[in-house]
Amino acid sequence: MQIADVRRHALSLDAVTEEPHHTYSSFRVRGKIFVTIPPEETHLHVFNGEVDREQALAMHPACVEKLFWGSKVLGLRVDLARATPAVVRALVVKAYETRVRKDAGPPRKRSAR
Repeated sequence: MQIADVRRHALSLDAVTEEPHHTYSSFRVRGKIFVTIPPEETHLHVFNGEVDREQALAMHPACVEKLFWGSKVLGLRVDLARATPAVVRALVVKAYETRVRKDAGPPRKRSAR
């Protein structure tokens, strides 16, 4: 999958912008990052939740690996040359949904009337 296709897909999601993040490019929803593109544009860094991350690692070991920040796993590193477009799109959507859910906070309690 080409970076142009990733951009088109990510930017089609509601409220998504593309902004610089140091030497990387990033996709954000309401200012919060859910995907970054390293300068060489051969990989994506996708910030999925732990359950989605582990599932992707099990299902797509040829194109997905853990993304570390020090000793902490923050997301997935996706090899664009090896990943199918369907896998890339699904991972981007999952990261987007994770970020939207996280920012929404816990469900509100309904008041009794």
